[in-house]
Amino acid sequence: MKIYIDADGSPVVDITVAVAKEYGIENIIVKNYAHQIQSDYAKIITVDVSNDSADFYIVNNIGKDDIVVTQDYGLAALCLSKNALPINQDGLIFTEDNIDGMLNRRFFHAKLRNQGKRHSNAKKRKLIEDEQFELQLRKLIEKTIANNM
Repeated sequence: MKIYIDADGSPVVDITVAVAKEYGIENIIVKNYAHQIQSDYAKIITVDVSNDSADFYIVNNIGKDDIVVTQDYGLAALCLSKNALPINQDGLIFTEDNIDGMLNRRFFHAKLRNQGKRHSNAKKRKLIEDEQFELQLRKLIEKTIANNM
């Protein structure tokens, strides 16, 4: 098991690295050239700034039961197709049961943006959201470890 982080714009990179280090799990941060991220534990992969470069790197390198931290529903769907375990920055674990609805919502919002309409902006991140993410990440790790014993 490895933990990949789709790090472009991710608010939980530091939490994920700390948890991976605690469990002794290999951690790979994938970012583009526009982001400056350093870690004394995680391996950092820097990709081109073009759209989806980080996503393509992750999809081409993940394996079964690897955990992928991402906000991107499209990447999450691709991860599920490779039997990886995607989780978002709020601790929502993507599954075959919930991904279709999220992809439909993404499509709907893209249509609104194309029409010049906007949906509400994201609110400032709260400590409780970081705590919820960490709790869910730990549960996902422990469940994966137990399933592979």
